[in-house]
This record gives sequence, structure tokens and C-alpha cells, in this order.
Amino acid sequence: MAGLWFGEFTVGQAFDHEIRRTVTEADNMWFCNATYNPAAIHIDAEYCRTTEFGQPLVNSIFTLGLVIGLSVQDTTLGTTVANLGMTDVVFPKPVFAGDTLRSRTTVLETRPSKSRPNAGIVTFLHQGFNQHGDEVASCKRQALMLRQVA
Repeated sequence: MAGLWFGEFTVGQAFDHEIRRTVTEADNMWFCNATYNPAAIHIDAEYCRTTEFGQPLVNSIFTLGLVIGLSVQDTTLGTTVANLGMTDVVFPKPVFAGDTLRSRTTVLETRPSKSRPNAGIVTFLHQGFNQHGDEVASCKRQALMLRQVA
């Protein structure tokens, strides 16, 4: 099992995830189409030439999903019951097609589940960075994690 069990997480534990991913124009278009987001700032290159960015912005929800997705192999693959929520979501810098993102995860809190004796709740801080080291996204995420069966 690649993911860690609830009892294997400790507060302050940090993961700099090895896998990185270059975002493409096709990723952004597909995601905007799949989620029916027709915002010109994401899909209209001509319009975007008139904005301060000069090019389409990658959909921020795609960015958030990618930043969390890059963390899964090292942290929660096969050991997550469910995501419980995400808070404090911020996007301090834009992401553009061609940017390569990497992710860092820090364990902020752990506590046993009150309703499920086979699980506990872990609060993660996920941070995404571009190829220049600029933070492009972060969020706190609460996940219900399985306990290892003895």
C-alpha cells in the first residue's frame, strides 16, 4: 500500500512530493469543458491578450486538484476513506499552460474519529509551486484515514 495509515502521520511531518506535472493548454480546455466553465479568462486566447495576464489562466480548480493529486502517491493512496472538507483555499499566483507544478504536504493535525473506530482524521496543508518556486495554490484538507488493522 503506497498510502500511509492514520497512525503513521505525525504533526509537522512534511512531504516534498517527487512527481511533478507540466500543465498543458489541453488540460485547461478539457477541464473547463468537463465542468462547463465558459469563462473567457480560461478559454479565449484573443480576449486574454487584452488582460493583464496576456494569456489564458489555467482554471484554479484544476490547479487545486492537481496539487492535491500530486500528493496522493506518498500520503493517501489506498488508505483514504473520504475527503471531509477543504478550507483556506488561496491562489497567490496564476498558472499558465506550460507551467510545471510540484506539491508539498504538511500534516497539521491528527485525531481519532469519534464515529469510526477504524479511522482517524488528518488535516493536511497542501501547497503547490511552479517551476520558479512561486506558490500558486494552497489549502487545508481534512481526510478520513484508515487505521492499520493489527
